[in-house]
Amino acid sequence: MLYFSLFIVFSVCMVGFLFLNKIYIHTSTMAVVMALGIITQGVLLNFFGPHFFHGVFGKILTILDLALWCSFSFSFLMAFFNKRFREIHYYRPIKRFGMGTWVAGTSICGILIYKQFYEFVLIAKLISYFNLGLWLIYIALCVKAFYDIYRGKLTKNVHGILLLTTVSTQSIVLLISTVFKHIPIKMDILFISLGVSFYILSTFLIIRRYCTNADSRLIETEWNNTNCILHGALSITGLASLVSHAASKHGVMVIWICAAIVFLTVELIEIYRLVKRLKSYGLKKGILIYDVSQWSRVFTFGMFYTFTYLSNPNFLYFARIRKMIIMSGIWTILLLVLIEFFLCSSHIIQIYRNQANKHQVNPTSVNSSV
Repeated sequence: MLYFSLFIVFSVCMVGFLFLNKIYIHTSTMAVVMALGIITQGVLLNFFGPHFFHGVFGKILTILDLALWCSFSFSFLMAFFNKRFREIHYYRPIKRFGMGTWVAGTSICGILIYKQFYEFVLIAKLISYFNLGLWLIYIALCVKAFYDIYRGKLTKNVHGILLLTTVSTQSIVLLISTVFKHIPIKMDILFISLGVSFYILSTFLIIRRYCTNADSRLIETEWNNTNCILHGALSITGLASLVSHAASKHGVMVIWICAAIVFLTVELIEIYRLVKRLKSYGLKKGILIYDVSQWSRVFTFGMFYTFTYLSNPNFLYFARIRKMIIMSGIWTILLLVLIEFFLCSSHIIQIYRNQANKHQVNPTSVNSSV
């Protein structure tokens, strides 16, 4: 009852803030829920162990994540009823892929409820059915978006957001494999294969953009934060294969090796981009700026860590790499989370101040988007 009361308080406060300030959040803001979910159930649980984590600390983090999910969902509904949904979330084909965070965020919430509050297993099952329907709608929209991108010659603007098709699909596998114990293996293989197909198509379009478009090679401005999903999508594919037992141990190891290679490649590019941005824009404008897409980095790091932790390689060399990632990765991820919370809090405070100034100048001005 205490945890339920805390959930209500957190949810009401967050919803009230969004409603009173008429804040329509960015399409991909549910990535915050994804990131906190994998940190809670994947990183912290595995590192500190179930005896430590399934107590008050784990449940409060779960409640906070569920409250965020509820408040973000409210903002999407508010945009719909105020006739802003199409403008904010649907109009641009590439941005439409951001709805995949809604599916993946809902999946992690269903898993959190099942793992942390087993007495509410029925709610977790209802969320699973709802999320499967949401995924079907999302995939239909993405198929149309792929066509719109091709027809509108928008391939020069594509980036890692396309890979949310893979992330959302594999999140469904993780959800149903957790909540429903007896899922036909053919169903898991079908979903995983579909996710891999989306990965191949999306990766092809992303690589093609950077190889054929000279302007895209300006790494400090044209490299998108979401490109880290290149390795995050592989990690969640491997994790889905592991949890559902849809792939052999050797098959999972092959996916892990691919994810590790892509992780190393992408993050080296990210470091190079960091250096370039520091030289071009300085510390404040080059790094210390908030964008919702930055949460995708937290999610992908957390997903790679979780996949690495749960994989158990037979080869001694890989076992040593795994141990090194587990022992050092936890602090890297926690540092990333703290940085994002700092940047996000500063951003929210700035929005609130801007809203207050607008009301003073024009009391009827109430629209904003995060």
